Amino acid sequence: MSSPPIKGFVETSLCDWDGKISSVIFLPGCTFRCPFCQNGALVTSPGDLPSVAWEAVAGYLKAKRDWIDGVVITGGEPTMWKGLPGIARDLKRLGMEVKLDTNGTNPDMVERLIGAGLIDYVAMDIKSALDERYHKAAGVAVDLAVIRRSIDLLMSGAAAYEFRTTLVPGIVGSEEIDSIGKTIEGARKYVLQRFVPDNSLDSRLRQTLPYRDAFIAQLVERASGYVVECFYRGKTGAELS
Repeated sequence: MSSPPIKGFVETSLCDWDGKISSVIFLPGCTFRCPFCQNGALVTSPGDLPSVAWEAVAGYLKAKRDWIDGVVITGGEPTMWKGLPGIARDLKRLGMEVKLDTNGTNPDMVERLIGAGLIDYVAMDIKSALDERYHKAAGVAVDLAVIRRSIDLLMSGAAAYEFRTTLVPGIVGSEEIDSIGKTIEGARKYVLQRFVPDNSLDSRLRQTLPYRDAFIAQLVERASGYVVECFYRGKTGAELS
């Protein structure tokens, strides 16, 4: 995979990069099949989605450069694409800060982007406890050593970052939060995210109710004992619609 097609573009988002007004670029394809994924079309049938011309994206960003603080590259899993550095470089040339959303399956690409100064912030999803439970959460067998490499890379201070976990009943609960907390102990920022059942890739999850607020507060308190900063984000961020 070389030049990634853009399969979605959100012009303005206030919830995909804390403290910044951002635009969001969606790239297709993913190494995971998370049952709770909200962007299933990007994962399972990206060819059915229309592509967005780079010229349209660049034109908008040029026109709004005094309004937009940065651009989030998400998916899918953006690091699948060998041409990802090219997109990040083009965004930098437009004067944009760049945030990368990743599932951590390609630490070599993340390290390359950081080393080249092409990304300013990384948000890495940690799906569940790093044992057999991770495979269930990701929907595929996962090389957990690679996930740990990505965690270690970010915790080394190579770039500004956050870790994120979506609170999916039956997949992430108190025990999983404790296990993840021990794995990322001392991390700068850990965000627990709201589970949105409506468009889950696995239709069986669409009838699953999110956790109640009181239990979510308990999970945040639990996770806070392991990291510098932990909070609950009530929205999972931009979704491709």
